[in-house]
Amino acid sequence: MAKTKTAQATDDFDAAPTRLYSLDALRGFDMFWIMGADEILHSLRDTTHSTFWTVIGNQFEHPDWNGFHAYDMIFPLFLFMAGVSTAFSVGRELEKGVSHGQLLWRVIKRALILVLLGLIVNNGLQMPVVFLIFFVMATIFIIDRQTKFAVKSTLSAVFRLLIIVVVVMAAYYACYNLAGDSKFLQVTNIRFPSVLGRIGIAYMFANIIFLYSKELWQMVWFWGFIIGYYLLLKFTSAPGFHAGDLTPEGNFASYADRTVLPGHLYVPYPGTKINMHDPEGLFSTIPAISTGLLGILTGSLLKNRQVTHEVKLLRMTLIGIIFILLSLVWNMDFPINKNLWSSSFVLLVGGISLLLMSLFYWVIDVLGYKKWAFFFKVIGMNSILIYISGHFISWGFANRSLFGWLGQWIGNPYNAVIMAITFVIIKWLFLRYLYEKKTFLRV
Repeated sequence: MAKTKTAQATDDFDAAPTRLYSLDALRGFDMFWIMGADEILHSLRDTTHSTFWTVIGNQFEHPDWNGFHAYDMIFPLFLFMAGVSTAFSVGRELEKGVSHGQLLWRVIKRALILVLLGLIVNNGLQMPVVFLIFFVMATIFIIDRQTKFAVKSTLSAVFRLLIIVVVVMAAYYACYNLAGDSKFLQVTNIRFPSVLGRIGIAYMFANIIFLYSKELWQMVWFWGFIIGYYLLLKFTSAPGFHAGDLTPEGNFASYADRTVLPGHLYVPYPGTKINMHDPEGLFSTIPAISTGLLGILTGSLLKNRQVTHEVKLLRMTLIGIIFILLSLVWNMDFPINKNLWSSSFVLLVGGISLLLMSLFYWVIDVLGYKKWAFFFKVIGMNSILIYISGHFISWGFANRSLFGWLGQWIGNPYNAVIMAITFVIIKWLFLRYLYEKKTFLRV
């Protein structure tokens, strides 16, 4: 289960260190923007009203539908880095002789835990969520301790997963049938898709492909997912819309989510509470698997000691540039769209991720300039913890209590900027304390 660990564990889904300082630093750089740095830019925009800060501040908000802003990089970059970690953590376990079945079961458990954490982040500990969490974790606990269910092969790991699926379905239908007029067990108000859920599912399938296929086939799967997704959305649509409709109402991915997913979706039809679209929907998770696979392929390259640093950097840089150019061409027919996780979006964020990874790797691991990156490493070592912490810790209250006097002293209009900065400082000091105590959230 998810737990804190007073060792060298990080939340890159394995207790083993990645051996790449740059990876933890880049993960911290990624999370820095959603732990409050975005609000610093927003407050500068709203305070100064300058053209420069307006352009920068707007880049840290998501576009309504098509298009791309810098803020759209945060989620896919994290998923990309989870893939990079896989090549080191899961790859190391394979080298030690751990069976594919045992590793598959670990991957499945991590995916389930991330899905459950996503449910908590979205909905809090409402009764249906508690109900589902109890049954899933209890089932994992029981079958992990039954020798007759021991993971001896891939088939036994799959059998365990089937048991959990049956239990979850039974728990869901129990909630549905027992709810009646009671609000305690109603699932209609529960949002099931989530950021952590998508990371868990995409991570799981990318890892399964990594475990059971060679590098060439991993590349085939990467292209197969995004090309297949493109063809599906290009030649299908929701009922009543023309083939290839990519509007929130008319695209096939959103229609499939409306049809299949229980509970409510993130975006309703305008002026109603009727489900229309979810940016973390189940169907658009398919191309997200390719984002994870690209990270795995990159991690395999970085781990390969037979390839020089120069060649690694050259490959990542060239492929990154090619992916960005391809995405811009593809954008003319299949728009770059984070909401749909479109294939052109996969190539664009994949290309930028490769360039960022190559830059951090070159500066930190090749040239050896590490001190400047310590600030980000502290964040990167507990990235999932800081992501979910805002749902359990009132950081705003802590900030006002400790630094409210400073905001009052500065006065309008720049007090908002100062308070946004101190908000980030408080979070970082909390993470620094955990770092010094070697306490990290492990999933």
